[in-house]
Amino acid sequence: MILIVNTTSDTQVTEEIKKLAAAGGFEPEVIEAYGLNISHCIGCNHCWLKTPGECSIKDDYEMILKKIIHADQLWVISDTALGFLDHKGKNIFDRILPIATMYLKFVKGQMRHVPRYRQRTNIGIIYRGEGDKEYLERWSKRAALNFDSRSLGVFKENEVKEAVSCMC
Repeated sequence: MILIVNTTSDTQVTEEIKKLAAAGGFEPEVIEAYGLNISHCIGCNHCWLKTPGECSIKDDYEMILKKIIHADQLWVISDTALGFLDHKGKNIFDRILPIATMYLKFVKGQMRHVPRYRQRTNIGIIYRGEGDKEYLERWSKRAALNFDSRSLGVFKENEVKEAVSCMC
């Protein structure tokens, strides 16, 4: 399953993705998250210690996390701020922590979280605004590496066709 979470107020990008995906013979699940109540991670570690795999914050992110756990791919569409994802896009990634355990292991000489589930969700980013694409690509690769998945790439909103070609 391909999950797309749009944290922007603009639905044109998701409409274009749906159209291109249909032409390619697949249908991603799209969540328009702009108006949803999604708080930031508070770093309480309850998802590791008190309620393993479950975030202690009870908001609209709960249903997104349940879908991420089963998704093959997660694509986040985000506005930018200071060259990076804005707070709404970053919240989607920060709150993904319950899919990892607090336990660590060495992988190729680097410390990594032990995944909680067998499913690995690869990640991609589509951004709007003045993002630092090179930095976003490095960050996406590092974030994916920490969750034992892979980065599908980082694309500016006018590169939707290229992003959809990575959704298979």
